[in-house]
Amino acid sequence: MRLLRLTLHRLAVSVPVLLIILCGVFLVLQLAPGDAVDALLGQMGTADATLAEQLREQYGLSGNAASRLVVYLWRLVRLDLGFSVSYNQPVLDVILSRLPATLALVVSALALAFFAGAIVGVAAATKFGRWQDTLISLLGLVFYAAPSFWLGLMGILVFSVWLGWLPSGGLQDLSANYSGPRLVLDMARHLLMPTVTLATIYFAIYLRVIRASMLEVLSLDFVRTARAKGLRESAVIYRHVLRNALLPMITIIGLQAGAMLGGSVAIESVFSLPGLGRLAYEAVVQRDLNMLLGIVFMSSILVIVINFAVDLLYAQIDPRIEAGA
Repeated sequence: MRLLRLTLHRLAVSVPVLLIILCGVFLVLQLAPGDAVDALLGQMGTADATLAEQLREQYGLSGNAASRLVVYLWRLVRLDLGFSVSYNQPVLDVILSRLPATLALVVSALALAFFAGAIVGVAAATKFGRWQDTLISLLGLVFYAAPSFWLGLMGILVFSVWLGWLPSGGLQDLSANYSGPRLVLDMARHLLMPTVTLATIYFAIYLRVIRASMLEVLSLDFVRTARAKGLRESAVIYRHVLRNALLPMITIIGLQAGAMLGGSVAIESVFSLPGLGRLAYEAVVQRDLNMLLGIVFMSSILVIVINFAVDLLYAQIDPRIEAGA
């Protein structure tokens, strides 16, 4: 019953949050000069006002901002994200074709950052005050400060240009015509460098969080009691300290999910990955309002779902959390 109340509460909060995000983004985009029709006419090399008005009427870009917002929200109720001017396809079809690449990148980067950060953070906490702790903290600070696009470019230069170990971009080798397990391995090879690049910054965050959390838990009374009972140090660390220190890490997963989706824009552009991040960049360049709003809608849904799952997991781990929390 407690989890059911928490579920209903989170769902009730998520709907107005999603509505506020969409309305805010829609109104902000109205302040930008031009629209997709202007970009399309520029590519066609014409400035016919009659043709422009016909195209705006065809793609639902005519009328004032308030009326277009009402029409757009009504379409969303029917899961209609509109039509893309630049791709000449329904927005939902284009987004669904690009979504798997982004999900694969974000999920793999999040998992890598979480587990690597936890392992290295535990090592730093158990060696607190020694040279190992200083070196790990310094490397974490360097990784956190390095821009992700710069790390991606350096990775391409080293591992693709100089060493030739990994492909410089794309999701798969289209000329090889792989299928089955070979296709999966080829896609994993293409995703390796983007995943490591995106995970690097968040690895540094998880490293610092787990280190601080471990040091805090190590100072508590129950840890001294476990040691006084004669338990091995490894048992104290992994059976007692780590389980309590991981709770803040679970919270951060939900907070970092949206940041990773935003960070994928730069990574997908650097590595030419056909995902939502690169699609958002192309939509901005083409001033494709329907496409950009569709990406914001889908990204918001993903972030809400991830945070919802994290809330349920945290409530299952910590019984003190109630629905109103």
